[in-house]
Amino acid sequence: MKVWERVVEARLRKVVEICEQQYGFMPRKSTTDAIFALRILMEKYRDGQKELHCVFVDLEKAYDRVPREELWYCMRKSGVVEKYVRVVQDMYETSRTVVRCAVGQTEEFNVEVGLHQGSALSPILFAIVMDQLSEEVRQESPWTMMFADDIVICSESREQVEENLERWRFALERRGIKVSRSKTEYMCVNEREGSGTVRLQGEEVKKVQEFKYLGSTVQSNGECGKEVKKRVQAGWNGWRKVSGVLCDQKISARIKGKVYRTVVRPAMLYGLETVSLRKRQESELEVAELKMLRFSLGVTRLDRIRNEYIRGTAHVGRLGDKVREARLRWFGHVQRREKIGLSKHLIRWNKRLRNARWRNDPASDLIVLANDSYQCPNFIIIIIFFRLSGAGSQGQQSKPGCPDFPLPRHFLQLFRRDPKAFPEKS
Repeated sequence: MKVWERVVEARLRKVVEICEQQYGFMPRKSTTDAIFALRILMEKYRDGQKELHCVFVDLEKAYDRVPREELWYCMRKSGVVEKYVRVVQDMYETSRTVVRCAVGQTEEFNVEVGLHQGSALSPILFAIVMDQLSEEVRQESPWTMMFADDIVICSESREQVEENLERWRFALERRGIKVSRSKTEYMCVNEREGSGTVRLQGEEVKKVQEFKYLGSTVQSNGECGKEVKKRVQAGWNGWRKVSGVLCDQKISARIKGKVYRTVVRPAMLYGLETVSLRKRQESELEVAELKMLRFSLGVTRLDRIRNEYIRGTAHVGRLGDKVREARLRWFGHVQRREKIGLSKHLIRWNKRLRNARWRNDPASDLIVLANDSYQCPNFIIIIIFFRLSGAGSQGQQSKPGCPDFPLPRHFLQLFRRDPKAFPEKS
């Protein structure tokens, strides 16, 4: 059944065109795109000292409440041929389930509403439904962004975002999908006194100073201190899950390092390529990482063993350098895209800024990794250098397909002065 669902899904994606505001389960899109777009938008308005009003819309059991008749209608309206509609109908008309409880198991009964949980076909079907239901109310990105059933509505004025929220509620609820009043939340970036709140059908929407969007915490003041603490906590949660392996004295340090890099580090790095970290916040992450490594290797601070030796024994590089590599990898990924998408447009949004911002980070990351190149494979730095600089200097015309991104003069002088500035990794 899974194989058949994959076949139908591939054919549906060929004939259906989903709007650009949808980031969930779409080719060449991920949670990083949506998180990055929201953070950059908040950053621009914070530095411009303007208010940005965001409403995070939550749908009540969205997958389980999609009416079947609405699904068939949206598929036909999206251009899906009738034979594929009948194929999907055949999968759903015989769906039955049971409920298991403390006293036993109920008899089988038909499921006449909602999408199949765990089905390979459900994501694209839900995307089709949301695409059609929001056709008349959604705005261009980044003012409207959707990741499956996670919806963000942004506007420069509170009255406008309240009006847009009411339009979304009417468009969704008239077709059988209900907006949750208790879980929908409102956040104001760079808030001034007396900015008020947002109401939905007369009910006041909960106003928050921080929100966990797609697993990454965004704050109304534009800072990322809470997100760093969440990443540290996620790292410790992952470490505790495999502490039986990491604290086993019979297992070698090399194997422990591999387990750490596979389980713990991805949890700590999630979403950090979209964040502009300060040195203090980067230090918090590295301190937490070294505590985990010392616990794993059975070493305490009283043993007076240097951090470099701890990392070398476990074959684990510095977390700060890994964040820089992830940020440069994401930056190169955005710049290599053929179309000027939302992320590339926001990066190139040239505006006079004063606070710490993401656009300065790729250039400074290149300097740090070049001066300390033994922490990063030298060919990665050289490839990124030529990818960003185009013709190899600031004064020359960039090659076709290479972005015009100004590199610091220090980095260019470093590369010209010392041809061995990138030594081989020992």
